[in-house]
Amino acid sequence: MPTSEVPVLDRARTRVLEEGLGLEEADILEVLRLPDEHIPAALQLAHEVRMRWCGPEVEVEGIVSLKTGGCPEDCHFCSQSGLFSSPVRSVWLDIPSLVKAAQQTAATGASEFCIVAAVRGPDAKLMQQMRDGVKAIKEAVDINVAASLGMLSQEQVDDLVDMGVHRYNHNLETCRSYFPNVVTTHSWEERWGTLKMVRDSGMEVCCGGIIGLGETLEQRAEFAAQLAELQPDEVPLNFLNPRPGTPLGDQPVMDPKDALRAIAAFRLALPRTILRYAGGREITLGDLGTREGLLGGINAVIVGNYLTTLGRPATSDLELLQELKMPVKALSATL
Repeated sequence: MPTSEVPVLDRARTRVLEEGLGLEEADILEVLRLPDEHIPAALQLAHEVRMRWCGPEVEVEGIVSLKTGGCPEDCHFCSQSGLFSSPVRSVWLDIPSLVKAAQQTAATGASEFCIVAAVRGPDAKLMQQMRDGVKAIKEAVDINVAASLGMLSQEQVDDLVDMGVHRYNHNLETCRSYFPNVVTTHSWEERWGTLKMVRDSGMEVCCGGIIGLGETLEQRAEFAAQLAELQPDEVPLNFLNPRPGTPLGDQPVMDPKDALRAIAAFRLALPRTILRYAGGREITLGDLGTREGLLGGINAVIVGNYLTTLGRPATSDLELLQELKMPVKALSATL
């Protein structure tokens, strides 16, 4: 289909594909509003952008929860909050189990292993467990270690750098204007502050969020533009998988076509960023949609299970990447 039928895609071809600059908010919104018949053209252009500015490789990551459940925050989508009647209870993972999980992740061919804790921010106990855990992992397996421990102080940022954590995940979750509808126990600005400290430290910044929380298309475009302003190294794109017992437990699952529009729009907003499939893609997109997303701008995946929900078997994703002739990114100290 000639893109001349779709003026916003013509503008994107010049600005994003040829010049390597992300779409601005008004054009992001236009992509999110594209009629169904233009979704394939948007995904094709997003794939061309990914190939030109990121290359063909796909980064594979595994995640494990060091501390699960019992979180004091009220993120309305999350069953790890201790404030909701959700089934996830507080559990700590010991160091040998952490190392085993890292080894299993590396065995899939993954280059990235992310340690996650359900906390507002790390206390002294958690920071010591991180130090012990990262040291044990690095002695046992050759894999990059990332972390997601909530909001940080400058001292904690410096400590993580000293441990050898190379990437820090702290999702903004949604746009600034919608955030108070999703979280009330801390602010969007607090999250932004942590991310700026992480970026200034030299660690890579991993920051994304969840699509389908009830935000409008205008707010979805706002979110993509705010992420572009942050310039993260990686954006994990989650789709809401409603969890029983949470305030968003009755929210409908996102329409797969809207999810594909979002994938294309976020790639066109962030042409040089690692755009990672994260939670909810199985229930939202299924196998066919997962394939379309990988051919529509996605260039990283989390393999295996997520923190509180089941994912696809790692072998399924790796077989799909092989079928699509997308090489798995090799381990490297810097990306």
